[in-house]
Amino acid sequence: MTTELRRLRNYINGEFRDAADGRTIEVVNPATGEVYATSPLSGQADVDAAMEAAAAAFPAWRDSTPAERQRVLLKIADAFEDRAADLIAAEVENTGKPVALTASEEIPPMVDQIRFFAGAARMLEGKSAGEYMEGMTSIIRREPVGVCAQVAPWNYPMMMAVWKFAPALAAGNTVVLKPSDTTPASTVLMAEIIGQIVPKGVFNVVCGDRETGKAMVEHPTPAMASITGSVRAGMQVAESAAKDVKRVHLELGGKAPVVVFEDTDIDKAVEDIAVAGYFNAGQDCTAATRVLVHESIHDEFVAALAKAAAETKTGQPDDEDVLYGPLNNANQLKQVAGFIERLPAHAKVEAGGHRVGDKGYFYAPTVVSGLTQDDEIVQNEVFGPVITVQSFTDEAQALEFANGVEYALASSVWTKDHARAMRMSKALDFGCVWINTHIPLVAEMPHGGYKKSGYGKDLSAYGFEDYTRIKHVMTSLG
Repeated sequence: MTTELRRLRNYINGEFRDAADGRTIEVVNPATGEVYATSPLSGQADVDAAMEAAAAAFPAWRDSTPAERQRVLLKIADAFEDRAADLIAAEVENTGKPVALTASEEIPPMVDQIRFFAGAARMLEGKSAGEYMEGMTSIIRREPVGVCAQVAPWNYPMMMAVWKFAPALAAGNTVVLKPSDTTPASTVLMAEIIGQIVPKGVFNVVCGDRETGKAMVEHPTPAMASITGSVRAGMQVAESAAKDVKRVHLELGGKAPVVVFEDTDIDKAVEDIAVAGYFNAGQDCTAATRVLVHESIHDEFVAALAKAAAETKTGQPDDEDVLYGPLNNANQLKQVAGFIERLPAHAKVEAGGHRVGDKGYFYAPTVVSGLTQDDEIVQNEVFGPVITVQSFTDEAQALEFANGVEYALASSVWTKDHARAMRMSKALDFGCVWINTHIPLVAEMPHGGYKKSGYGKDLSAYGFEDYTRIKHVMTSLG
């Protein structure tokens, strides 16, 4: 007896549709390794239909008042709270994440972020109107950019979808959103919920693979392309968007340095860093996975971190004792394992370094020491539950190591010396610097990086403004 697979569908112009040519992708639950659904493998016809719907809906949505858009977003937030159990179930099937942590760590911030952008819709600021030239009055208009093509990743499918659509809709744009091909279920459910609240065509979901995303970015209709994903994907999006000068918003990879000085409370730092490194199986571009420790406490710190790793548990979603679930897919498991298999001779695996079980894509919490700055595992994003440790001699070397990668998204400094913390926060070349903590995010503060971590901001008023354009209007007083 075979179990019938769930059939996920695109959401275009207020209705659910299969791909125009009927093609599908199998969707796998990473906690079991088993197929549980099919999703549309959308092609050009599907992208065309979604863009046409979004373009048709744009004038009316653009001309709605901020108060009207606020009310819509607040209704979406309320609806997400009401359907939280359904969203959690879809996300857990998508990702294999622990049920309890998905409920406590994802739904509340998602709802809060939507409500923040609902308020931001009514709080746009700009230069005051005035006579900057004699006989002329100037005013500044902030306007939505138009249709937004948005691509969300598989590590936080629900939350990253919120980071995409909430500021875009609040600013008066319409949206065509593509979830990852491995995690479409929660986004399709979001479309069902949102579709009951927004006018048709304002919010559209197109499922598919990399080629689907490419077709969206290259389509002539969108005024803006926004992606959270790999550096390679971001480069391809920027190149494609450049052909017709689209705006681009890129949140790409990370390799966060965690700089631990000798005056740190070791027990507390280890406890917090282990959580920030292993949460979500390390599949977070801000994860605390590249630890730099002062040489005087290096050995003690490594021993404590290895002990914390050994005590950290991964397992099935319904196990309340686990910190994280599986890696997202078979390719990601292979990639993480490959980093450990290719370690240089001078590296030492202090904990973990192996797959857990033979069902699903679980990997043990891992600590690797003895590394040098040019090692592959130090320079490249692992995106798994692997924490590397390097030793430094002084503040200057700590900064050299910290900044000596191509990524520049997030970082943290651990010290009781306030002046040193301020010096480090100034000198660290990263979009975020946490001091004596790592990974907290709030809707009011921006998230985004430099260098190969991309450009543009998520969250905050800065993220909201990214979805607007500025127009100067000057009128003669004569």
